[in-house]
Amino acid sequence: MNKIDSIDTLLVDIPTIRTHKLSMTTMSVQTLVLVRMRFSDGIESWGEATTIGGLNYGEESPESIKTNIDRYFTPLLLNARSANPAQAMQLLNHSIRGNRFAKCAVETALLDAEGQRLGLPLSELLGGRLHDSLPVLWVLASGDTAKDIAEAEKMIEARRHNIFKLKIGLRPIEEDVAHAVAVKKALGSNISIRVDVNQAWNEQQAEKGIAMLQDGGIDLVEQPVAAHNRAALARLSARFSTAVMADETLCGPYDVLTLATAHTADVFSIKINQSGGITAAKLAGQVADLSGAALYGGTMLEGAVGTAASAHVFSTFPHIEFGTELFGPLLLTEEILSEPLIYRDFRLQVPNAPGLGIKPDTEKIETLKRA
Repeated sequence: MNKIDSIDTLLVDIPTIRTHKLSMTTMSVQTLVLVRMRFSDGIESWGEATTIGGLNYGEESPESIKTNIDRYFTPLLLNARSANPAQAMQLLNHSIRGNRFAKCAVETALLDAEGQRLGLPLSELLGGRLHDSLPVLWVLASGDTAKDIAEAEKMIEARRHNIFKLKIGLRPIEEDVAHAVAVKKALGSNISIRVDVNQAWNEQQAEKGIAMLQDGGIDLVEQPVAAHNRAALARLSARFSTAVMADETLCGPYDVLTLATAHTADVFSIKINQSGGITAAKLAGQVADLSGAALYGGTMLEGAVGTAASAHVFSTFPHIEFGTELFGPLLLTEEILSEPLIYRDFRLQVPNAPGLGIKPDTEKIETLKRA
């Protein structure tokens, strides 16, 4: 019976290629939390828990994730009778409350190992992929209209991205809307433009902003109001033809069930970390799809490990109408895989090799990890 021999939790700080501005923080460095497991049968596997801006985005930080995995998760897992992913996660869920991001990293590593052991890509452990590649948008987050237009045009020409999202919410509504509409006008009617407010507006501001964005041809508005204000989200979704997407308000399958039952949003953003792991994200997607809501494959700006894991999950969704946001590795100045993930023709290719299907560059990671 296979057992876990060791678990290492690494904090890896990587600068971004340019400043990434959100309504709640401005990023110039992303901290990846990488989990490396070694097993009694010689297999080595990886998982990732990555959040945004320390504690700016949510209640788990890179430092807390590492501390909790090292102090609480690891003793339980090392003493477990087997490394069976379902049984190991049942043990953790019984013994540890919350900690969705940390649980995601651990479950990813467990499933990566199981896939390697069985000679199957992770997607096949989840019932089988329906897509070999996924559309990937690019986030324009410099805040400068001319720079954002130039950046988007460069991406289109290189056939890397042809869908774009703008981070707004820091400036007055009129300025943010003018910025988004100017980008849309410059890129043309064939290019989809969305905006992410990251909870920055109240309901009255959102009514004003979405009305102007809708008139300007913007396709989707993500989480315009606070995560807890679900009633406002539902009213906005019912009022406008421009799609309204729930993001920060989704913290797992139960939230999806509750929100779908109440017709709270047009689109649900599924994230493996925010859902609490791969199995939970898969279930969240299934519930959303059954409800008739549209799906979007979200990101916490994970590096290559979390991005590969997300791609495997999203590849199993029958419908993913609004594409994915799995561009995280492209935002970083350093590559942590021996063979980078493949982006071409506006899509991410889902890895085919067993497990996650990736080869982390362990020497590179050692040089980048925090002491």
